[in-house]
Amino acid sequence: MAISTSNLNFDKICKEIHDSWKNPNQFIQILASLNQFECRKIRETYLNLYGEDPVLVLQKRGAFSSMAEKGLLMLMINSHERDAIVAKEAIHEQNDVNFRALIEIFTCRKSSHVLLIQQAYQARFKRQLDQDIINIEPSHPYQKILMALSASHKAHHQGDVSQHIAKCDARRLYQTGEGKAGAIDEAVVLEILCKRSIQQLKLAFSSYKHIYGHSYINSMENEYSGEFQDALRVTINCICNPSKYFAEALYGSLKGTTKDKDALIRVMVSRSEVDMDEIKRIFKNKYAIELKYAISESIPLSDYRELLLTLATKPSATSSSTFFFSP
Repeated sequence: MAISTSNLNFDKICKEIHDSWKNPNQFIQILASLNQFECRKIRETYLNLYGEDPVLVLQKRGAFSSMAEKGLLMLMINSHERDAIVAKEAIHEQNDVNFRALIEIFTCRKSSHVLLIQQAYQARFKRQLDQDIINIEPSHPYQKILMALSASHKAHHQGDVSQHIAKCDARRLYQTGEGKAGAIDEAVVLEILCKRSIQQLKLAFSSYKHIYGHSYINSMENEYSGEFQDALRVTINCICNPSKYFAEALYGSLKGTTKDKDALIRVMVSRSEVDMDEIKRIFKNKYAIELKYAISESIPLSDYRELLLTLATKPSATSSSTFFFSP
């Protein structure tokens, strides 16, 4: 049931939602067909009409599977609140810290949005996000990269980028990496990550390829291995080609080749209005199957599959082939 996003009658939609609590598929079709601003407007309108927060109603009724409920809740809360929850769950996963979910937040969000995430994290959990990352045990190279990116967001707000600085950074990365014997200089890499905005970093890695004829990632694959290099590869992929990174994350989650079981719903919701059309194009080209068919093949018939298919078949609000930030 597709819903037009123009001239919406929110009172009418809220009544449909109110009458559809016992029909999970109808509720999913209504909510997942809306954009996230409209979902938040629905939450506000529903509260005014019925005196109940639909998020709380959803949690109390238990009419949905746990994964479908998680996705619906993600749609109805502010994006910075959603990311704060994702960060908390990533840090406190039972078996292993989900560093990839944290890297996605710190590379694919505007600096102003990262500040809101940190504020939401503190308000909801009474803790500092940066401190929780520092305190992760056992320690991991991802922590160094995340703290460098956090410092970058505090210092930059997506201003102008400099081609000159990008070329200087590219040459410095070369001189302290493949241009000398031995391992790459972690201190230099972290200093650049710390001092440059995400957009400036993207330009630096692009300049590296232009100057030396291959990507910085390729230089690491040929020369170096280790946890820091692996973490850096993921980070650079997220910075330089997020749509490709997310297409691969979706495939890995669908095929069970990754431990990141929440990647599927996390990516489908967070990128639905950013670059999902581009992600779907890359997914089809890389894996020779459309995302919606891959979902149908891999996910059993359920309200969760219904939610994923609805998200997969609606067009994203923004399409671009370069660089994306979540709103």
